[in-house]
Amino acid sequence: MSALFEPRTLRDVTIPNRVWMPPMCQYSAAPEGPDTGAPDDWHFAHYAARAAGGTGLIVVEATGVSPEGRITPWDLGIWNDTQVAAFRRITRFLKSQGTVPAIQLAHAGRKASTDRPWKGGAPLGPDAYGWRPVAPSAIAFADGHPVPHELTVAEIQEIVGQFADAARRALAAGFEIAEIHGAHGYLINEFLSPYSNHRTDAYGGSYENRTRFALQVVDAVREVWPDDKPLFFRISATDWLEQDGWTADDTVRFAADLEAHGIDLLDVSTGGNASGVRIPVGPGYQVPFAARVKAETSLPVAAVGLITEAEQAEKILANGEADAVLLGRELLRNPSWARHAARELGGDVHVPDQYHRSV
Repeated sequence: MSALFEPRTLRDVTIPNRVWMPPMCQYSAAPEGPDTGAPDDWHFAHYAARAAGGTGLIVVEATGVSPEGRITPWDLGIWNDTQVAAFRRITRFLKSQGTVPAIQLAHAGRKASTDRPWKGGAPLGPDAYGWRPVAPSAIAFADGHPVPHELTVAEIQEIVGQFADAARRALAAGFEIAEIHGAHGYLINEFLSPYSNHRTDAYGGSYENRTRFALQVVDAVREVWPDDKPLFFRISATDWLEQDGWTADDTVRFAADLEAHGIDLLDVSTGGNASGVRIPVGPGYQVPFAARVKAETSLPVAAVGLITEAEQAEKILANGEADAVLLGRELLRNPSWARHAARELGGDVHVPDQYHRSV
């Protein structure tokens, strides 16, 4: 059997294949009004198409645990019951296609309150649905970005509680897996990295202090997330800085800590915390970071980063570099990528009855 189309069981959840869709923001929710942050017809059609295309696991895009935790005012959120009800429509359909629905719980930190990427992504003020971002330290992300409010210890604990509340709502919305967003320069990543965390209290300085917030979030979510359901963590394995940043060595060390606190899989990405860095982008360029975590720890990993071809994905799994692959841009281009890959590799994948002529 093709390694790409072998099922994978984590806790009591079985994912039918290793073709997974990573969280990719659509920036398409209502920015104000009673449906603020709730998924709409666009989100349903977007996720439904990939499920009908045979994708084994779909991780719904970065979803704010609070209004201030969104990257843009058009992001999804899961801080109220209206949003929960809207998500149920999506999770029901994904399950009907045999796809496991997951959701990424997120707080954007100092990178919050920006415009949509196709509008330039510039910071937004209160006159354009915006707000003042927060961060571990009062350090702007980049030139032209506002200096964020430095969180107090009480405010940090409030955000920990928001992650737990969001996990409770995610469960009520029908999600089978939750993923904590600790990557790409957003709030948890900002605490982890000495590049963005200059605190001198219990949340800054040493490795143990800089990882404290992340582990408190994991503990709070794991406490309310059922024991039979998996919990993922997405990490940027490196800041791509020569010094004073989060490193691959840190990631390997932290992976063991995360597993001890109840994380079931590490979703390994890179970058996003430092502006203007040079990243050697190419096919599979982030896979070696996942492979190292898999080789040096017992925590399962998923690999990302310009994985586009069926044979390429199959080789990553067959070589033991990862336990699953996450295809982003390729699934945007081709919602039925999994079905086409199964045909190429001789694998088996769910095909809706209505699409039987495509087999």
